[in-house]
Amino acid sequence: MNVGEVAALAGVTVRTLHHYDRIGLLSPSGRTAAGYRQYSPADLDRLHQVLLYRELGFPLEEVAALLAGDADPAEHLRRQHRLLVDRLERTTAMVAAVEKEMEARAMGIPLTPEDRFEVFGEHDPAQYEAEVEERWGETDAYAESKRKTASYSKDDWVRIKAEQEEIGARFVEAMRSGEAADSETAMDVAEAHRQSISRWFYECSPEMHANLGRMYVEDPRFTATYEAMAPGLAQYVSTANQANAARQG
Repeated sequence: MNVGEVAALAGVTVRTLHHYDRIGLLSPSGRTAAGYRQYSPADLDRLHQVLLYRELGFPLEEVAALLAGDADPAEHLRRQHRLLVDRLERTTAMVAAVEKEMEARAMGIPLTPEDRFEVFGEHDPAQYEAEVEERWGETDAYAESKRKTASYSKDDWVRIKAEQEEIGARFVEAMRSGEAADSETAMDVAEAHRQSISRWFYECSPEMHANLGRMYVEDPRFTATYEAMAPGLAQYVSTANQANAARQG
């Protein structure tokens, strides 16, 4: 393949490939009679490795050092897989932490910044306050939640978090055991979730709980929280909430 074809295939610029050639990171195996670069399948494999390491944040000097070793392509793939999984786990944990803090901010959490870090993680939830006020600030549920949570201590929030995590674990267990989302088991977990909201925050009617379930699949931020726990869980919980609401009549 010529340099233009490789650039189009890999989604990089011709200038980038020329630069890789100049610094010895990726030099094409062949040249035409006119001196134009020609890339072999092995060159494309090496380019794939270069681009993966670049995506993982390695500078070109470190990429060159990594590829200069004796590791075979399979070893590079294993290393990259480990690095990507580590990144995914960190990103997933960050998304989950942000979502928990969004919910805490929506409930008017009165903790100090130090307490928030300890209970909910390292991301400041204040950035979502305006959105929460705009969406729910005029509702009775929001007012009731603000009133209830105003007196909660850090220990209260630790208990709330533990209870929510336990309910989430029950949803995961039900889904992984093959229980349908509209089964009695899944609906019982959904009812426990609804009762938890009513106990700690605001009176959550079955209809309101069904609407929350819809939000879990319509708002990608909430979807990410459940998907971080188990792939497909957001839709599972949404269906369970709506089925439980129908069961409540």
